Amino acid sequence: MNGRVPFLLAALRCCPVGDDTLILTNESARITVDATHGGRLSSLEIHDVELLVDREDDPVMWGCYPMVPFAGRIRGGEFHFEGHDYAVPKNFGDHAMHGYGFTSVWTRVDDHTISYDLAPPWPFAGRVEQRFVLDAQRFAMTMSATAHVRQPIVLGWHPWFRKSTTLGDVELAFTPGVMYERDDASIATGERIEPKARPWDDCFTNVAANPALSWGDLRVELASNADHWVVFDELDHAICVEPQTGPPNAANLSPTVLDEGHQLTITFSLDWSMT
Repeated sequence: MNGRVPFLLAALRCCPVGDDTLILTNESARITVDATHGGRLSSLEIHDVELLVDREDDPVMWGCYPMVPFAGRIRGGEFHFEGHDYAVPKNFGDHAMHGYGFTSVWTRVDDHTISYDLAPPWPFAGRVEQRFVLDAQRFAMTMSATAHVRQPIVLGWHPWFRKSTTLGDVELAFTPGVMYERDDASIATGERIEPKARPWDDCFTNVAANPALSWGDLRVELASNADHWVVFDELDHAICVEPQTGPPNAANLSPTVLDEGHQLTITFSLDWSMT
């Protein structure tokens, strides 16, 4: 999570609740999508066990929310893009963090899809959609951003998984190849180093296999088409395993650049089993 502390479905059944909530259910899962509170998963129950941290006053600290149009920090809330300097609001000390999707109201498009328009304070226009699909033992999310003007962009999700449930304490299976170096401000420098020992608040690439979390007999495998993962496990109550299309501070390092009309898509799926 990069040094952060609190700063402030073809489903078997899909049940829309008003215009701001989607509930997807089947025999093994019940998932709630809260469009009003940042287009996030507010609940992820598998076999009647809640896996996500409950709602808190600080919007950065709960559920599973989209990070768009950037993930992690932008150093100093400033970046340079194609000959111009840009400044965005700082919401974490001297830095900007996690974009604006997680604090914005999303609009329900249909029973499986919500949308959000990129607008100030982000200096570039665009449109973002999230789609949710629940199958028998698999939940999949897709987020697509379409640029209305050429712009840098990074997409990701930030799940807050509970470290302890009624099934037991969490165990993480995760084998990264390299880690991004962090400086004294806990911001990625772009240099890559050998992974250090946990606890982590770091970004990794070249992951050997899909990350997995286990609580007792319940195993949840995480998969994404993104090639960056941030793991934050420094708190007692939660662990975050976050797929991202680029590293923290990517706006100053290596963002994806979308031309007008072009799209970037990230996927994130959870497959579960009882052993």
